[in-house]
Amino acid sequence: MLTPASLVYPGEWLGLLGGGQLGRMFAMAAQSMGYRVAVLDPGEHAPAGSVADRQVRADYLDERGLFELASLCRGVTTEFENVPARALEFLADYCRVTPAAGAVSVAQDRILEKEFVRKCGTDTAPFVAVRQPSDLDAAPPALFPGILKVARLGYDGKGQVRVATLAEAQAAFESLRRVPCVLEKRLDLEREISVVVARNESGEAVSWPVAENEHAHGILDTSIVPARVTPALGERARHAALAIAEGLRYVGVVCVEFFVLARDDLRVNEIAPRPHNSGHYTIDACVTSQFEQQVRVLAGLPLGSTAQHAPAVMLNLLGDLWRDGEPDWTKVLRHPKAKLHLYGKTEARPGRKMGHVTCLGATLEAALATAMAIRRDLGIER
Repeated sequence: MLTPASLVYPGEWLGLLGGGQLGRMFAMAAQSMGYRVAVLDPGEHAPAGSVADRQVRADYLDERGLFELASLCRGVTTEFENVPARALEFLADYCRVTPAAGAVSVAQDRILEKEFVRKCGTDTAPFVAVRQPSDLDAAPPALFPGILKVARLGYDGKGQVRVATLAEAQAAFESLRRVPCVLEKRLDLEREISVVVARNESGEAVSWPVAENEHAHGILDTSIVPARVTPALGERARHAALAIAEGLRYVGVVCVEFFVLARDDLRVNEIAPRPHNSGHYTIDACVTSQFEQQVRVLAGLPLGSTAQHAPAVMLNLLGDLWRDGEPDWTKVLRHPKAKLHLYGKTEARPGRKMGHVTCLGATLEAALATAMAIRRDLGIER
């Protein structure tokens, strides 16, 4: 239990490992609450670095840079899942760190993650760990067709190969340079959903409404909130996400992604130990955004309400839209209930997340109609 003396008060410094768009939105939320923010990121044009009060340009394992961050900040958090656990362990000797290295390390390894999820009482897709070629030879035939996924450092569809046969899996394992992988059975999905959870050091936890997510080319394209699922399924997903956060003794904001199969069969896909793309709608549609909640947890403040005050549809804006120059944002802003968020990135590349639009509505149908109009006007392709 945090005491008044251990709270981090407005005017003090909060730190962040990672300078991407999630860090940018964290910094803005913290600054709106009166905090000063320091970001450690090696990049020259880090989106979070451009809005933070200070950027420490250093590698995530650079002890001088880490010590500079820890010396300045009362607490440090993360904005991407692949922060080295050693960096978190180093910082923890000097200041409060959320989430802890142990919780993050589970989510960073698909093998550990899937085994842990099952211990928490929720199933995953059928899988086997693949650490050497003989593991593939022993894989049950029922896992094909499947997907071979690298165990570490994969995101947005990277490090994944669809395989229909054992021979294809063997070739894919070689192409991935024999790094540890999981072979996961390809499932017939009805939809994908996610639950974002915030949990503090006292073990109090809250979740936001369930989001329904649509992907294109392995990257999140659209989030629809509330998800179009039965109340019973939504409650099961929420309770599973809270159980996983509790099992990890997670402190901070975490997202659990799920597959929904026929007859509301629910399977965990993966854990993201950070705020999540599918939670961006919370900035405009909820009493407390996922980023404000991240600040509250790090500073030791009470958790805020996660109540949603308007249905919402979030569209990702990828670098493909910049193929003919800067898009015409009046096509977005002429819709009075559309909220545009750009991430300040200096270079647009295909598949790169450059921003998002959140469409609000009196009903979910109205929010969807606005999102469809914006998609059509901007030429966003699935």
